[in-house]
Amino acid sequence: MEHIVSAVAPGSIAEELEIEPGDVLVSVNGQEPEDVFDYRYLMNEEEVLVVIRKPDGEEWELEIEKEYEDDLGMEFENGLMDDYRSCRNKCMFCFIDQLPKGMRDTLYFKDDDSRLSFLQGNYLTLTNMNEHDLEKIIYYKLSPINISFQATNPELRCKMLHNRFAGDIMDKVQRLKAAGIVMNGQIVLCRGVNDGEELDRSIRDLVTLMPELQSVSVVPVGLTRYRDGLYPLEPFTKEDACRVLDLIHSWQEKLVKEYGTHFIHAGDEWYILAERSMPEETTYDGYLQLENGVGMVRLLKEEVDACLADLPGDDRKRKVTIATGELAAPYLREHVASIRGKYPGVEAQVITVKNEFFGGKITVAGLLTGQDLVNQLKGKDLGDRLLLTNHMLKSGEPVFLDDVTVDDVQNALQIKVSIVESSGNDFVNCILNK
Repeated sequence: MEHIVSAVAPGSIAEELEIEPGDVLVSVNGQEPEDVFDYRYLMNEEEVLVVIRKPDGEEWELEIEKEYEDDLGMEFENGLMDDYRSCRNKCMFCFIDQLPKGMRDTLYFKDDDSRLSFLQGNYLTLTNMNEHDLEKIIYYKLSPINISFQATNPELRCKMLHNRFAGDIMDKVQRLKAAGIVMNGQIVLCRGVNDGEELDRSIRDLVTLMPELQSVSVVPVGLTRYRDGLYPLEPFTKEDACRVLDLIHSWQEKLVKEYGTHFIHAGDEWYILAERSMPEETTYDGYLQLENGVGMVRLLKEEVDACLADLPGDDRKRKVTIATGELAAPYLREHVASIRGKYPGVEAQVITVKNEFFGGKITVAGLLTGQDLVNQLKGKDLGDRLLLTNHMLKSGEPVFLDDVTVDDVQNALQIKVSIVESSGNDFVNCILNK
């Protein structure tokens, strides 16, 4: 694959050398980088010989002296500098297999790429890697790596991933542990499949990978209404959630006493389904699994409370609407009540939007679509502004999962939309300030 330069940072070494978008990086110190990690490794020298090919075919040899870790300031058309690795599993719980037809092509791509795990925090099954890939993680010390375990029972893991080679997971992570690679793990729990005794076994096996494996989250499988022809999975009940939490809490008690860490963490959804209070902040060990839905409710409360503690309160008038999923709505109403305690003139109604697009079993705000927002909010008095979480949008773009844009929603509802970032401070500020 050609490594085509897409942008050059102003004031960078590359700009000084007259490298331009459209140029091709041929080699560094006589080697053609296989991917972005090869490139970064080769660039970690004080003297480098870079070969650049211009659009007319002319090749420039550039001898560069720089600080050891200085980058040249080039960006490439392909951020990985290599093809993205797709997943060859047919997991019984795969969310992508539960998408309806007709969505944008990129949503149907199943990645299982160790480089994306390092760069973006994606979870890997380690089944779509060859020996070279595993050795590269070890050689470049790529940490942390996020691993999707599901089960440590070899036969069960092969069944869940529908891959007869998926049973060697413990052998692979033992190699990563021996090399000092820091890891985080997840278990997507499926009712009647990898819960109960199998979950207990998985936790027991994964504890042996500490401290390199620093945390493991347990999250319930997400089930959409588009499951025709797929494995017949059922949603968890309140009683199921209580049993899951009891098992996880019993392990946490033992691990805190022995290792000083909780290690195994339950996703926020379990507490909501079980109708139990969220754990205290100290149980999350620094929120290592925040992006996996572990501790988001607790952290938002802590941040909102801290923000309000520093505010004097006043009599300002304001009316806004917060639209969110069924999961978050009760907690956001509690935060609104806290805000109104200091700002009684501020009205902030929280409207629960049901996920008609994917089905009622999907309750998280991050999977709400633009069309559901428009259909369920149209005709309502939304006040001066509509607040939506950034989790609803495609990363870096004002686009919902169904390709409806923020502008489309604004135009359809005739109201200004503000996108709220993840922090409690931003949540409070978006409610209080125009």
